[in-house]
Amino acid sequence: MTRPSLVLALCLSLPAVLPVGAGDPWLAVAGGEGAGKGKRVVLVSGDEEYRSEEALTQLAKILATHHGFDCTVLYAIDPASGQINPNEQKNIPGLEALRQADLMVIATRFRNLPDEQMQAIDAYLKAGKPVVGVRTATHAFSIPKDRAFARYSWDHKGENFTEGFGRQVLGETWISHHGHHGKESTRGLAAADAKDHPILRGIADGDIWGPTDVYGVRLPLPGDSRPLVFGQVLAGMQADATPVEGRKNAPMMPVAWTKTYSIEGGPQGRVFTTTMGSSTDLAAGGTRRMLVNACYWAAGLEDKIPATSCVDIVGPFEPTPFGFNAARKGLKPGDL
Repeated sequence: MTRPSLVLALCLSLPAVLPVGAGDPWLAVAGGEGAGKGKRVVLVSGDEEYRSEEALTQLAKILATHHGFDCTVLYAIDPASGQINPNEQKNIPGLEALRQADLMVIATRFRNLPDEQMQAIDAYLKAGKPVVGVRTATHAFSIPKDRAFARYSWDHKGENFTEGFGRQVLGETWISHHGHHGKESTRGLAAADAKDHPILRGIADGDIWGPTDVYGVRLPLPGDSRPLVFGQVLAGMQADATPVEGRKNAPMMPVAWTKTYSIEGGPQGRVFTTTMGSSTDLAAGGTRRMLVNACYWAAGLEDKIPATSCVDIVGPFEPTPFGFNAARKGLKPGDL
C-alpha cells in the first residue's frame, strides 16, 4: 500500500501538563481555543506493530489545535538513548501525568512496565476516570504473575480480574484476527440502534475505514457494553473494496463500543474502545472523527460535539505502514 502524505493546518508543540524541555521523553501539545479548553488528556503509546507513536501524536495535535485540549503524549523510550523504541516493553516515562489527567487514551501492546509506572495507571483507574482504548489496548499489558500489578495482564487467570485490563476495563482481551491480516481492510458501519449516538455525530457509513483488519471479539460483549460500529471485512486494502462473502461478515464483529468500568468497587468510569486505530487508519477522516468524538464523550463533553467537528490533519503526517520492526528509527519525542 502507498503511504499517504497529508499536510494540513498548523502544528503546535508547546508546554502542557508537564514541564517540557528539549530532552524530555514525552511530547506536550498545548490546547488552543475550543470546547476542550482546560481538559488534560494523556495519550499513552507503546506497541511494536501499528505505530501508536505516530497515531497518538497526530490525535493529540488534532485535539489540541482544533478542540482546545491540553495533551501529553507518552512513548516507549529506550533508557540508554532516550529515543522512541516501540520494542522497549518496560519503560514509558511520564505516566505521573495521569495524576492530573481528565482522560487517558491508551494504545499499548503487551507492555511489562515496572511497578512504579503501573502504579500511576492503577491509581488513575481506581479513581474511575475515563479511558479511550485503541487497537492493541485490548492486550495492553503482559505482566508476570509474581508482580504487584499482574492482574492487568491480558491473560490474567484470577477470578476477580479475569483477562486483565482488556476484558475488565475495555471489554475484551486479545482473541484473534477476524479479517485476514494485511489482506482484508475494515469498513465501519454504524450499529442500527447507535446511529444517533454522540460519538457517531457527523459520521456516515463508510466514513470510518482502515487498512488494519477486524479483530475477533466474543459476543455478546460483557456488562453494559454497547456496540456502536461494526467492522465490515473488505476483500482488499482499499476503502472501495467489496465486502468478503460468508461468515466473516455474518455476523460482523464490533470494532467500536462504549461501556463502564469500576476497580474494586470504586467510582464508575466511562470507556470507549475501538479495535481500529493504527497510524494508517488515521488517514481516513471518519476514523479520526470517531476518535475525536470519543474523547469528547469520554470526558463528559458529548453535548459539545459539533455536527461536523474539525478533524483536519495538523502538520506533516506520513503514517508508516503497520508491521513489526517498521518504526522510524532515531526519533526523540521533541522531533515530533
